Amino acid sequence: MTESPQKTPPRKPAKKRAPRTLGPEKTEKIFAALAHDRPDPKTELEYSSPFTLLVAVALSAQATDVGVNKATRKLFAIADTPEKMLDLGEEGVAEHIKTIGLWRNKAKNVIALSQKILDDFGGEVPRTRDELTTLPGVGRKTANVVMNEVFGEPTIAVDTHIFRVSNRTGLAPGKTPDEVEAGLERVTPPKWKKGAHHWLILHGRYVCKARTPECWRCVIAEWCKYTPKTADPAKVSSLGPKAPKKKK
Repeated sequence: MTESPQKTPPRKPAKKRAPRTLGPEKTEKIFAALAHDRPDPKTELEYSSPFTLLVAVALSAQATDVGVNKATRKLFAIADTPEKMLDLGEEGVAEHIKTIGLWRNKAKNVIALSQKILDDFGGEVPRTRDELTTLPGVGRKTANVVMNEVFGEPTIAVDTHIFRVSNRTGLAPGKTPDEVEAGLERVTPPKWKKGAHHWLILHGRYVCKARTPECWRCVIAEWCKYTPKTADPAKVSSLGPKAPKKKK
């Protein structure tokens, strides 16, 4: 009688391991170096009040700070309060921000959030994340920027730059902005939390660029997990053209 082959028991799916972070010692060194490099970090969006910052940040989604500033200089000159923004109207706002991506929807949101600030918050920009995110066009990232910049809260808003830097360095790896934000909240030493958002975003914007990170002038390169590090183009070009490989 032929024995039936034994069935191999199904393998249990391997548990996913959480991405390894740099550890507290390297994290401390990274923030200390970024703080030394930019001792007075702040947003590059131009604003004169919590309301104008709120509008500027809401407009900055899928747009550059330079482009937003160019549009809001004229807009804020005539409408720097919720009341004045409502007087300008949706079409008036739209005329000023046509150079910014998604301008039609953003103009609609600016008018709607201005109305809600007047109706629900007495004309003042609310100070808490829960209240801020009730405003049309205001998500968690926008709320965190406003809370950090004008109200001094140690919040970290994760945009594409911070997402990239956090994953490349190993500082707070994650697959989504919310995961990265939670990671940064967990690993950032308390004394660096107030400036962390600005240090990381400016570092990503000017040094740890998306296509070609400038590793040769990066102040945190020695602790960063990103490989391969980008070589200094000046030094590479000084070596001259590479000799052709000999055929065997």
